[in-house]
Amino acid sequence: MSLSVRELRHRLFLTLLRVMTPFMSEDRNIAFAGPGSSRHLCLHIASLGVSKVLIVTDKPLRELGVAEQATGALLEAGVPVAWYDGVLPDPTYEQVAAGLAVLKAEQCDAVLAIGGGSAMDTAKMIAACATSNEDPKTWKGLGKVKHDALPIFAIPTTAGTGSEVTSGAVVKDAATRAKSIISGPSMLPGATALDAELMLGLPPHITAATGMDALTHAIEAYIGVWQRGTRLEDGRIAVRLVFQHLVTAYQEGGNLAAREGMALAAYYAGMAINQVSVGSVHAIAHQLGGTYGIPHGLANALVLPHVLEFCREEAESSLAELALVIGAGEQGEPPSQLAHKFIAAVRELRTQVGIPDRSELIQRADHQDLAVAAAAECMGYPVPRLLDEATVVAILNQITG
Repeated sequence: MSLSVRELRHRLFLTLLRVMTPFMSEDRNIAFAGPGSSRHLCLHIASLGVSKVLIVTDKPLRELGVAEQATGALLEAGVPVAWYDGVLPDPTYEQVAAGLAVLKAEQCDAVLAIGGGSAMDTAKMIAACATSNEDPKTWKGLGKVKHDALPIFAIPTTAGTGSEVTSGAVVKDAATRAKSIISGPSMLPGATALDAELMLGLPPHITAATGMDALTHAIEAYIGVWQRGTRLEDGRIAVRLVFQHLVTAYQEGGNLAAREGMALAAYYAGMAINQVSVGSVHAIAHQLGGTYGIPHGLANALVLPHVLEFCREEAESSLAELALVIGAGEQGEPPSQLAHKFIAAVRELRTQVGIPDRSELIQRADHQDLAVAAAAECMGYPVPRLLDEATVVAILNQITG
């Protein structure tokens, strides 16, 4: 397909988004924030009259006692729980099926995720599958889940994915290694707890990767071309919070104020992408995660500066605005200069939190296949400049170790 035909199809896609916008609801959830907010969330769940809650998490969080600490108020309130702790990075349909089996066997009527994006994505999928006999693989794409799901709640223990406030989940096909986005209004958690106390023990490298994930979400929502909702306000808040708090959270893992700042950054960035989706960084990062198992935040961090350079002219005014938001320039400077300064600040932040600019896991022999998949995925995002395969290969060349 020639670039001109691809561009035409993408423009038609963007036009359809604009036509649909007035008819789309603005979905929001309840957020409890601050130390101990996980307890308030649990009491809120109890007040809704659910009979039994499936807690979806991973084994390390359960073994460390973090999951029990976060959900103790449920048992105190007399709400019984069941556990599915088989979540692994990059959740698969098989993990979803295993969790669904526990939910049905235990007759749970609500789902509570505790953990990072993988736990929350798995929980969303379990809740959606519990009320449908359809094959979840047929739900690939935006807005394909149209039926009601079981009530979903979330307690994030990392500050990055923002999945606690989005209506989508990313699931990996174990056979093809392809990652797919599945979404629908009923997959938005009804309430979440931003309890930074649960994040105090997060290792520096995870703090860094998840923080860059939040930054990527905020930037992609801000520079995208779908004008909807409060994505600009949310994006600005998230970008500012990341630049204010990420380095401190990385260097001082026990700094509660920095952890709270990053929890809010991830939440606002999640709200931004929930309104307008993501962009070209994710189109490439999803391929890196699916093929090599590179953690999603790290994959985003590898790609982010290169994609910003690629669309710098098209997104110049937005990047210039973000430069002013983080204090990387002064009012009155040329937008082109401010855009350069913002991209330079993103690179410097990445370096400050110990993230390399290359990965030895990426194989040059895979570049073309990765590029084909990334360029195809990009067609479904409201990006300021459409990726082509040659550009993706060029970016991959720059990040291959």
